[in-house]
Amino acid sequence: MRYVGSRLVSRISAIVSSASAGSTPRNYCAAITTWTAVFLVGALLAALFDWFAVEAEWRILEYIAKPKTTALLLFAALALHPQDAAERWWFVAALVLCLAGDVFLMLPRNLFVPGLASFLLGHLCFIGGFVAARGDDPLWGLTVAGAVVALGVSARPVLQGAVAQDPQLRIPVLAYMGVIGAMLVTAALPASWLAIAGAATFVLSDSILARNRFVRPMRHGHLATMVTYHAALALLVVSLA
Repeated sequence: MRYVGSRLVSRISAIVSSASAGSTPRNYCAAITTWTAVFLVGALLAALFDWFAVEAEWRILEYIAKPKTTALLLFAALALHPQDAAERWWFVAALVLCLAGDVFLMLPRNLFVPGLASFLLGHLCFIGGFVAARGDDPLWGLTVAGAVVALGVSARPVLQGAVAQDPQLRIPVLAYMGVIGAMLVTAALPASWLAIAGAATFVLSDSILARNRFVRPMRHGHLATMVTYHAALALLVVSLA
């Protein structure tokens, strides 16, 4: 029993160590520059305005605050000192595509498919970043289990609801589910808890959005989507440090 306990403690210690930064400890204070902090605080303030606008249905304020939040997170990613430069540029491309998706999905016109395509390409860029920053001890078990649970809970009702609204959505929605599931799984590669938390929160946000749109309207569903979405992007940006 003592041997098993010591092995378990050793394994947990190894996981925590690898999750923090692969083989060397991450110095977040050195990586987060003054400008990074300024942009992150600005993004938080813009997000608060956006959440208020969503609840108050103040569309003009939402049109300003929603893209501004993503843009400030993009600037934060550019301002920090990343662990891996290639990962940072993949994430910058992903954030640009998320910004485009934000604009498509908030406009009064029905631009759901262009918005979906923008976020799908954004997730592919996040995958590219995770692959570029792969570490020595990926946390596969955690992310695979998360993807299986997320898709198992939401995939069928969301797909049925989407097809009921428009049969042409079957392939785009299926493709998106596959890509976001892959994004969560590959978040294991950098062996960073922040990257995994960001990817998992992104999946949660998209699940809320999809169920709110295709299955059943949820009370405060739009607000929950935005809060988790902004949290996901912030976690992914900080995971670069």
